[in-house]
Amino acid sequence: MIKLEGLRLPPGSGEADLCAQAARLLRLAPSDIRDLQILRRSIDAREGVAVIYTVCATVDSESAVLRRCRNRKVGRLEPSPAYRLPEPLPPPEAAPVVVGAGPAGLFAALVLAEAGQRPILLERGRPVEARKADVERFWSTGQLDPASNVQFGEGGAGAFSDGKLSTGTKDLRHRFILEQLVSCGAPPDILVDAKPHVGTDYLYTVLQNLRQKLTALGADIRFETQLEDLRTEHGVLTGVELSGPEGRETLPCRSLILAPGHSARDTFETLYKRGVPMEAKPFAVGLRIEHRQADCDAAQYRQYAGHPGLSASTYKLSCHLPNGRGVFSFCVCPGGEVVAAASEPERIVTNGMSEFARDKENINGAILVNVTPEDFGKDALAGVAFQRQLEAAAYTLGGGGYRAPAQRVEDFLARRPSKGPGRVRPSYRPGVTWTDLHKCLPPFVAAALEEALPILGRKLRGYDAPDAVLTAVESRSSSPLRILRGPDGQSALGGLYPCGEGAGYAGGILSAAADGMKSAEALLEHLRQGDHRL
Repeated sequence: MIKLEGLRLPPGSGEADLCAQAARLLRLAPSDIRDLQILRRSIDAREGVAVIYTVCATVDSESAVLRRCRNRKVGRLEPSPAYRLPEPLPPPEAAPVVVGAGPAGLFAALVLAEAGQRPILLERGRPVEARKADVERFWSTGQLDPASNVQFGEGGAGAFSDGKLSTGTKDLRHRFILEQLVSCGAPPDILVDAKPHVGTDYLYTVLQNLRQKLTALGADIRFETQLEDLRTEHGVLTGVELSGPEGRETLPCRSLILAPGHSARDTFETLYKRGVPMEAKPFAVGLRIEHRQADCDAAQYRQYAGHPGLSASTYKLSCHLPNGRGVFSFCVCPGGEVVAAASEPERIVTNGMSEFARDKENINGAILVNVTPEDFGKDALAGVAFQRQLEAAAYTLGGGGYRAPAQRVEDFLARRPSKGPGRVRPSYRPGVTWTDLHKCLPPFVAAALEEALPILGRKLRGYDAPDAVLTAVESRSSSPLRILRGPDGQSALGGLYPCGEGAGYAGGILSAAADGMKSAEALLEHLRQGDHRL
């Protein structure tokens, strides 16, 4: 097959238009192309607005066509190496345990289950069906369930997000992950879109089907079951203490994949007390900012704004301030809503969420400031304490009941309290309290945001619009610590494999899932080699 790159078409073009352009590049008639498949699709709004395609074409006399067509956009399609699952092994006497049913834990369990290991997957929260009801009740009434919320439960924090599947790293596992998601009900578009997303509504179905697949492969999935402690002998893991529906129990365990998520603060504290090596690491905190999606579309798509052939526009912004601080957008949710994402009582946490259609009135994204251990302390748990301070201050400023403090950008820059919304209506539930956000932010964070907003507004027209809404506080962009592991994937405690976003080794759904797979592969390799520590 022949690969053609960089085919530019105006919004709204169809398959016939794509085939005609491919034929022109190949110096063929469209009827000479026997098959045309889209490999990649993206939107380029930098100079005009166009949809950019990479395709592969099947033609007769392929070698002759390539000799005749000398164009840097055209070449032979080379087969891409595919991920191969590890070879199966006899299951050990004590089944491997996976803690956490977020992306890292789910895909670690999948690799182990495909290898015949019959893993035990533990999740403190509830299945996604029950979790969805718990989250909706919290958003509607302010009644928080600390064990089942936006952070905890089947699917992890990503289950109530935009379901973005883009990453800055390349890994053979990524294609495997996308294909698994599609096989479980995700839209096939994620296999070709340059910025793929699933959407919360599709993730709900995907997670149920992935659970069924794991169960069919022999995985033992236990919800509402929390890791309470570790048992060790001579620096090696021997068991885990759990609390679940039947009370407390001790489970023999020689190998544990720990994928706790970035909000498992009690688990971090338990590991710290047990002497598991960990360290504070840089992360970022800030606010959520909301604009009208139509305004963002107009700024980027110009005359094509609202065109049915274009998806809702998004953005990625950053700037480096003279004092060395970085300020950047994160987890942008086109056509979405700002959501209450607390997991602890009397603390406010915000996040963003979109459904697959991305068709709601507002676009929202985090606007974050980099923070380092020099800002909050170098003790391994100092970042957790810093997050809690911010979240408690936001709760107090919001007036209780999980109402979030909010402010218009114009008022934030003028350092005056807001009295109410302008053109942009806040989407956060249970509701917002209009105030001055400087009262809940560290001065250095507030100052960085004040300086960055006009700069970012020059990069994206309207970003610093007077009526854009800021909602506090975004504190869970990533884990505030890293649970250390060696080149073999294990902690200094033999048999413990920390992985995923919570352990400090990933930054999104796709990278977390891939890191979980790596940990499962490392565990299997140690079993295959008869690692004396296991």
